[in-house]
Formats: sequence, structure tokens, C-alpha cells
Amino acid sequence: MTFQPGADMSDDEVQSRVDDVIESNDVVLFMKGNRLMPQCGYSQRAVNLISQYVEEFETVDVLPALDQYRDALDAHSGWETIPQTFVDGEFVGGSDILSELDDRGELEETLQA
Repeated sequence: MTFQPGADMSDDEVQSRVDDVIESNDVVLFMKGNRLMPQCGYSQRAVNLISQYVEEFETVDVLPALDQYRDALDAHSGWETIPQTFVDGEFVGGSDILSELDDRGELEETLQA
């Protein structure tokens, strides 16, 4: 399932949806594009890394309201860049952090926490 809001959403609506998606999913990836058609290399890399260990995870395309998503996500992560991965409501990192965790053999355990 891919969550795609309309570009006409207010800041409060985006913040509410970000809060809800993070709270209601074990693993969620905020990315540019969607799982089937990532729109940047970093998002593609994150999808590939997560997909190695987790079959079902939520993706959220931030492109329809990029500035609002950056602001809303900053409240949860303090991280400016996209993609951003959350596991059980906790911020894990972007594709670089996922890659480092995978290199250390820790990504599978992190995603299934």
C-alpha cells in the first residue's frame, strides 16, 4: 500500500498524516516516488535495502507536498533529507544509515525490532 496525499494539503494535514502513518506502521519509508517507481537513487536504494528483510512496509511519496513533508518529518527525526525510515515509531535514518546497518549485519534486526 502506498500513501499519496494531494498537493493541496495544509501543513496541519500533512503533520497529522505523518504522525498517523508513523504510529500505525511497523516500518515506514518516506521517499520520493513510490515503492514501484522511486524518483531518486537514494529512495531506490532504501527500498532495495528494506525489501531484503521486510516483505510488507509502508511507503509515503513526499513529492506532492515536499516542503510540508520536510517540516512535518523534522519534528520526528531532526533530519532534513529524504528518504527517511521509521521502525516502530522510531527514526532509523536515510539510505546511507540503512546501508551502514546492512554492512554491519544489523539491518535485519533493526527492521524487525
